[in-house]
Amino acid sequence: MQFHLDDMTCGGCARTVTKAIQLLDPDASVVTDPPARLVKVQTSASEAEVVAALREAGFPPRAQ
Repeated sequence: MQFHLDDMTCGGCARTVTKAIQLLDPDASVVTDPPARLVKVQTSASEAEVVAALREAGFPPRAQ
């Protein structure tokens, strides 16, 4: 799954996003691209769970 995160603007933001997803699923694969403000996630968690984790971390995904 892929999300556009308007608030992810730097490496620190990317680390926070990665940590939030890996707290949900330690085996998740997370690829962040701060300049494009995109995150790609491979996880066994549902999309709703990932969205909730991102919102809780302060990075609500843009509706696609």
